[in-house]
Amino acid sequence: MLLSLLLPWLELRPNRIAAGVPLPPGAWAWACAALAAALLLAARRPGLALGLGNLAVLAGVAALGQGAAAALTGQPPVARVAAGGGWWLWLLGSAVALWGAAYAGRVRGWAWAWLPVTLGYVLLGGLSSWSVWQEGQVEAARLGQELAQHVRLTAAALGLSVLIGGPLAVWSVRRPGAGQVVLAVTGGIQTLPSLALLGLLIAPLGALSQAVPALRSLGVSGIGTAPALVALTLYALLPVVRNGVAALRGVDAGALDAGRGMGMTPGQLFWRVQLPLALPVWLAGLRQATVLLIGVTAVAALIGAGGLGVYIFRGLNASATDLILLGALPACLLAILADAAWRSLEAGLARRLGLPRGAGMVAP
Repeated sequence: MLLSLLLPWLELRPNRIAAGVPLPPGAWAWACAALAAALLLAARRPGLALGLGNLAVLAGVAALGQGAAAALTGQPPVARVAAGGGWWLWLLGSAVALWGAAYAGRVRGWAWAWLPVTLGYVLLGGLSSWSVWQEGQVEAARLGQELAQHVRLTAAALGLSVLIGGPLAVWSVRRPGAGQVVLAVTGGIQTLPSLALLGLLIAPLGALSQAVPALRSLGVSGIGTAPALVALTLYALLPVVRNGVAALRGVDAGALDAGRGMGMTPGQLFWRVQLPLALPVWLAGLRQATVLLIGVTAVAALIGAGGLGVYIFRGLNASATDLILLGALPACLLAILADAAWRSLEAGLARRLGLPRGAGMVAP
């Protein structure tokens, strides 16, 4: 964190794509320096360090908002103030310090205290002078559409991977030889670069849509949503199947024997005993698949499927960092929120089943 104070926190740009001029540190930078020093002194007191870590994140966000607003005073409307390397390094250091204090003090819930305050600050216009926020205002209508499309693609691919991967996991447990083949195939699919897999799907899906007009009328073609969903579903199969196999195999044998002793049929034993006990670990696979899909879905924009990747590739083509961040930051936030939601569900289910704390939190 202290090293971040040696780098520029803000850059003033004459327009979206021009190189920025580093701005000198203001009073907000020295306030952050004092917070960093306080964090070092509070390293052995997790509760105090946790509070200071939250303040460090909030101070960094406020520094960006206030510094950008001051720098744009008297500048033309096309001028932009971007976050420099020092600011990003400060945010990373603050997050590491915050989580370190949360885990050391076993008060992980309070590690999210910065989030509602930051969201309130943003909604009240605290970051309205930041270049990425300005680009978001210009692209507001389409950004909402692409964000919704990103979520739809992710949710649809996750649902399909569960429908396919769930039975595959059960089959793999009951037939170990076949299970090795299934895991090898799903693992091999995930080693393929996402862009290559999307390219490989263009020709067969295009030919299929030409051969079967009914599929073409449903929107199946070599580009667009269809190949994106196929590729994303294939990518999500490995964590779903692997965690499903590990979860089902890890069910206590005594619980299964007790179920058999009660006269349960194999179907009843699976639905009433094996699946409920395996579910927390299996949900960890769904969490992994969700986070993976949110990231990989960005590549689907290259074949016309839409999503937040539209802004990432527009920014790359125009050398506009702000457009790249306009697509990358919402995707990152989506991944963080999805991971937190799945972890809460895993922990709640584990508590309900009387399993040890964190039983479903660690994926094999």
